[in-house]
Amino acid sequence: MKIAIAQLNPTIGDLEKNAQMILKSAEIAAAQGAIVLLTPELSLCGYPPRDLLNYPVFIDKMNHLIEDLARKIPPDLIVCVGTVSRNLAATKQGGKELFNSVVALYKGKVLAEFHKRLLPTYDVFDEDRYFEPGHESQVLAIHTDRVNLRIGVTICEDLWNDEQFWGKRSYPINPLADLMDKNVDIVVNLSASPYSLNKPVLRRSMLSYSASRYQVPIIYVNQVGGNDDLIFDGHSLAVNHTGNVVAQLQGFKSDFQVLTFDQKQQDLLGDSQPLSEDENLEIWSALVLGVQDYARKCGFGQIVLGLSGGIDSALVAAIAAEAIAPSQVLGVLMPSPYSSEHSITDALQLAQNLGIQTQTLAIGDLMSRFDRTLDPLFAQTKPGVAEENIQSRIRGNLLMAIANKFGHLLLSTGNKSEMAVGYCTLYGDMDGGLAAIADVPKTRVYSLCRWLNQRSGKEIIPEHILVKPPSAELKPDQCDQDSLPDYDILDDILHRLIHDHQSPETIADAGHDPAIINKVLHLVKRAEFKRRQAPPGLKITSRAFGTGWRMPIAAKGIPSLRSKE
Repeated sequence: MKIAIAQLNPTIGDLEKNAQMILKSAEIAAAQGAIVLLTPELSLCGYPPRDLLNYPVFIDKMNHLIEDLARKIPPDLIVCVGTVSRNLAATKQGGKELFNSVVALYKGKVLAEFHKRLLPTYDVFDEDRYFEPGHESQVLAIHTDRVNLRIGVTICEDLWNDEQFWGKRSYPINPLADLMDKNVDIVVNLSASPYSLNKPVLRRSMLSYSASRYQVPIIYVNQVGGNDDLIFDGHSLAVNHTGNVVAQLQGFKSDFQVLTFDQKQQDLLGDSQPLSEDENLEIWSALVLGVQDYARKCGFGQIVLGLSGGIDSALVAAIAAEAIAPSQVLGVLMPSPYSSEHSITDALQLAQNLGIQTQTLAIGDLMSRFDRTLDPLFAQTKPGVAEENIQSRIRGNLLMAIANKFGHLLLSTGNKSEMAVGYCTLYGDMDGGLAAIADVPKTRVYSLCRWLNQRSGKEIIPEHILVKPPSAELKPDQCDQDSLPDYDILDDILHRLIHDHQSPETIADAGHDPAIINKVLHLVKRAEFKRRQAPPGLKITSRAFGTGWRMPIAAKGIPSLRSKE
């Protein structure tokens, strides 16, 4: 028998369009002889729908579309659709009013309904806010003249709680283990698993381990596409009962595949190539998809960004040019009296290499006018950060004016290292509708740019941008390292603090200077109010400054490291 996987890219809340994608996939699956079609978690509304779930009219519309889909799908095909269903017992028994569900549609009706049992609340997940957990693992039983099959149906997190693989349980129950007591022939998992670096390899290892441990084949179908700050990488796959991968769908693209389940062998057939483990390719693909879908789903046809001649704006411009047509990207040069000549020539060379448009708006006169206006207040003070930030805010104002005037999407170009320590200006270079590389550390920015040149076989990012010392150029002869540690040191400290949650003492034991550690801790804590006001930033690591980052502003931070005497 044949089972089809539809790796879909839904738009959150666009229920009719999402339903049409499901229906089209069903027609293709039926034409190729499939008995069952699997779609991702919440494929009808897109994941995560967040507070749209608070509107009864939204839930009603989903239910009407489920009924409509059931009538329209080919009659001999079972289609598993991710949707939301009401918890009818909640009124009398308490609990949340909704379930995160999968419905199996067949011959005009809902054949069966399944509810997600494990509701994640860590990182970007907040499912307990909306959903009641399912109370038991359930089986989709298919009995016809040609097919006799018991399919264990799970939803995303339901497969992420094997204590032997992880070394511990995160939830009291293990839905996969429960299914083994129900004599299932195969397990399917409908998922919407957000991307982070190396997660595709981790998922593949986890599923292979689970299939081998329980001696059951597993089919995993994942959502693909960008939704706000989250990127879903796809990489749907299937493993046989020994844990060997027999099918691997594309990453970062919509995809479709029909799998063969041999009923005599009680196993999935096929073979698959290994995943690429090129981290730069993985991150690049994620960022391009994130920008592309944010622009498309929000209705932007053109992108604007500031081109400083530095490496961050160079990378963001390259991502934008790949995400949409280069001719639809506008890079704005805004030189000040402190801008070096090479910054202008580097920016223009980059634009030529990418084929994007440019516009130059000198800001020297605007700076002078600000100085004259503020002179009555600032006359008895020394020039400092306030004056430097005015330059950044002038640039941000100009970019926002262009974005407003022409309906462009403004991309901010700050990296994760800068966001972490507040080396950025509110209402200046932080302006934008999307922060494309806000989860990319500075050291990774350099490696991505070098990789891009190597992959292209030509100079996309001008060599001078790669080798010159990074600088905001807000005062004469300024260099980032006047204010910050070397980025190799800074990024290692930040990773240990933000990702690994290491104490200052542990970071010092790794060889870092206590004075530098304390400085970084102070900067990270002080910059929290800036991060709270930043545009959404594409998430590509397990710990991003976005919906999963929930640090207080008015609070004491991690204690500083005391010097040993």
